[in-house]
Amino acid sequence: MNSRMVKVIGVVAVVVAVGVLLLTLAQARNERRDTDAALRTPWGEPDLQGIWADEFQTPFERPAKYADKEFLTEEERVALDKQRAAAAHYGDIGVAPKGTEQDVAAAYNTVFFTHRRTGRRTSMVVDPPNGKIPPFTAEAQKRRAEWREYWLALMQPTQACKDQLFACRGGRYGRPSPRRFETPPVYVVNGAGGGGGGAMNRSDGPEDRGPSERCLGASVPEFGGMVGGAFRRIVQGPGVVMVYYDTNQGQGLFRVIHADGSPHLPSHIRQWEGDSRGRWDGDTLIVDVTNFTPKTDFRGSRENLHLVERWRRVNPKTIEYTVTIEDPTTWTRPWTVKQEFQKQNDQLNRVYYEPRCHEGNFGMVGLLAGMRQAERDFASGKGPNPATLCTGGCGSGIEDAEDADPLQ
Repeated sequence: MNSRMVKVIGVVAVVVAVGVLLLTLAQARNERRDTDAALRTPWGEPDLQGIWADEFQTPFERPAKYADKEFLTEEERVALDKQRAAAAHYGDIGVAPKGTEQDVAAAYNTVFFTHRRTGRRTSMVVDPPNGKIPPFTAEAQKRRAEWREYWLALMQPTQACKDQLFACRGGRYGRPSPRRFETPPVYVVNGAGGGGGGAMNRSDGPEDRGPSERCLGASVPEFGGMVGGAFRRIVQGPGVVMVYYDTNQGQGLFRVIHADGSPHLPSHIRQWEGDSRGRWDGDTLIVDVTNFTPKTDFRGSRENLHLVERWRRVNPKTIEYTVTIEDPTTWTRPWTVKQEFQKQNDQLNRVYYEPRCHEGNFGMVGLLAGMRQAERDFASGKGPNPATLCTGGCGSGIEDAEDADPLQ
């Protein structure tokens, strides 16, 4: 073969290679265009619609054993999954003796909890870099101490305090306190910003009970419910994004995010889940949430809670959710949480789009009616003083077990 022929073959090979490369690039471009189009609504906004859930288990704050380690290796995740599977329901560690108040309080024990695969992150909190919520301000510490003192005063005649159980830590056993007849220092919700459970040891009316008992268990921001995590169904329209949170057992909430340029509600109008106003920045929906009510309680923050959320669909199967949380009356600095939500099959994972807890919720009626009967029995000398019956935050025994979950 002469040199001229070699040159011709070389040129043909280059032309063919370039042609294949151009064809490949064109196909990739078309596929990307098709994917981009599929991820947009008919009116041109990024499409966040669907049912979404966090399929991985991640501690909210970074456990001490991981120190400044932000991510787990794949080998560490596999090992943790094996450990956690072997300790299914964590061996019922700390289950209270049968028949005790703590045993009854554990009706929702670890058997009902969902155990998901271990996630990459060692904490949902990504800022501060140590994965910990910033310290409380002096003002917040005072609020929490006032509530805790009041809560323990109502708990002091119960068996939990007599036996110095975990639920009564910091308290003492004694006669029923006259504070039982006082108005709570704050609205009772989610532990009322001071620990001790989501309800008081009193049942004079529904507002003495915790939010879950009142079918108000969901909240904004929502990082996953007690039973099964949380599912979010997102539906969009021009200038509006709606989110339905399905969390715990039949509980949930509807949320409307106005993304039409309209301003926040006037500051005197307050709502349980705040007022959400969004705008699109490229492919990211940025949502500013204000106007929370004093009846709100997110980890001790109430009407001054302010959120800045970022929702971004990074691929057909994943939404990245980032929220910066601030309240200068509660924490010493803003802090940020990050999650990734995976798209669920719309047919196989149907969500009933209404909170169902209220329908047939005889639990609250029974609880209040039972307490009225206990009061009548005590008045006639047939039963114990209702103040000594532990009806709020009695504990299940599980709280005493440290490191029950190997991930923690």
